Amino acid sequence: MRAFVFEKGSLKVTELPKPQAGALEAVIAIKAAGLNRRDLYTPGRLGNDSEALILGSDAAGVIEAIGEGVTDWQVGDEVIINPSLRWYENSDVPPADFDILSFPDNGTFAEKIAISVEQLERKPAHLSFEEASVIGISPLTGYRALFTKGQIEAGQTIFIPGAGSGVATFLIQMAKNVGARVIVSSRSEEKRNAALELGADIAIDTHADWVELLKEEQIDVVIESVGRATFNRSLDVLKKGGKIVLFGATTEDVVDFDLRKFFYGQYTLYGTTMGSREEFRACLEHLAEFNTHPVMDRTFSLDEAEQALEYLKENHQFGKITITI
Repeated sequence: MRAFVFEKGSLKVTELPKPQAGALEAVIAIKAAGLNRRDLYTPGRLGNDSEALILGSDAAGVIEAIGEGVTDWQVGDEVIINPSLRWYENSDVPPADFDILSFPDNGTFAEKIAISVEQLERKPAHLSFEEASVIGISPLTGYRALFTKGQIEAGQTIFIPGAGSGVATFLIQMAKNVGARVIVSSRSEEKRNAALELGADIAIDTHADWVELLKEEQIDVVIESVGRATFNRSLDVLKKGGKIVLFGATTEDVVDFDLRKFFYGQYTLYGTTMGSREEFRACLEHLAEFNTHPVMDRTFSLDEAEQALEYLKENHQFGKITITI
């Protein structure tokens, strides 16, 4: 089968043996596979002496074969893959054997994948295969950040620095679905306008004076993923007693902030990553209930996978990118 791999320092499309379904596994013929920023970082974790590893964590496809002991699935079922491995029940932290698909296991940028049926969910009927292929890391991360950690409710205000990311586009839609007010920021006027069209109430320039622009707002929750470049600026506009939920750091990881200001402000800081199968299923129900479609930016072919990663690296996208297989 054809697959996009990182091998001994190089990204390439190559031929690999077709996977076989083991006990309690299924082989999925992949129709499309969604990109995530994780796919940019995995090669650096592997190093230049690594054997071939298939990148990609998200995908949608059709069951082609089932292994021994599989009773709830049949050949021909349309499925999406839950990339949050072995985290089934909602908990404060994932279990010790938790991993994210594609490191250390082979991922989804391939014609086929063999995977435990515990990681499969029915493809949402209202979504195409391309749309379903991005229902993985981004919406799950956003759902846990917004509802499990942020506990956002109707009438509250959420602030999302960085409006163009895949997670951000899901956050905007899910927050609006439940009646929250949404403020976003972006350096790009085009992305700010796109966020407003998606439903955001206010979109501000990243380089503007946030405190001045938002002085009349009461921001209950900030969902942060930018890191050092925006963390303290986000804290400056958060209401006293508000929450910051942090799931990423696309700029520098290390942040200095004023502890006295923080404890006098009675703020709460939550860290989160990915989510449980329980939350993933709740997220799927939410998307179906509100007929929510992911924002799709561009589609690439498998042969264009390296080009797709470069496009993501340069932050051109508003929404999600997928690779058709």
